[in-house]
Amino acid sequence: MQAFTTLTGLAAPLDRTNVDTDAIIPKQFLKSIHRTGFGPNLFDEWRYLDYGEPGQDCTNRQLNQTFILNQSRYQGVQVLLARHNFGCGSSREHAPWALLDYGFRAIIAPSFADIFYNNCFKNSILPIVLEEETVDSLFQAVEATPGYKLTIDLETQTISTPTGEQLTFTIDAFRKHCLLNGLDDISLTLQKADDIIAYENRRKQEAPWLFNL
Repeated sequence: MQAFTTLTGLAAPLDRTNVDTDAIIPKQFLKSIHRTGFGPNLFDEWRYLDYGEPGQDCTNRQLNQTFILNQSRYQGVQVLLARHNFGCGSSREHAPWALLDYGFRAIIAPSFADIFYNNCFKNSILPIVLEEETVDSLFQAVEATPGYKLTIDLETQTISTPTGEQLTFTIDAFRKHCLLNGLDDISLTLQKADDIIAYENRRKQEAPWLFNL
């Protein structure tokens, strides 16, 4: 998993509450279990005016020019500003896969759905919870300032704005450690590989009948 340490990235405002995972990546695109390739279909029903199908070439589809990510000033965005309860709905891990594949590395919101929040940490995305008033201020600044970038430092748990303001956020220490070091569940398990092998070898000696099936 890709580590997250610091990021200076363009921010985009998605001014909608209760954005569910079916809006993030619609159900028809869940047939693949690969983590890549979902970026073109992120927010599919909002980005395009026609219905999307798996494997479809999105370059030939009709864009919804009013949708925020289709505006030229937000091309190359890496930080998403969102509203309350972002990522609600189903538990599909495809949602953070699609966000990451599009290019998002951090999401700032007043609140997240629990499962989505957990899945972000397992997929190299930093979800940051800030007070609603603070998020409102960021929305206003981003909308008023083309090219508005935020610098996020996970080690110091700070967000720096273009005007020099510094915001702080809280994060669970274990999740912070994993994200700083690029450790997902598999990587954490592999850190104990020698202990696991030693245990299996010992069990083969203690109970050989368990391994002769």
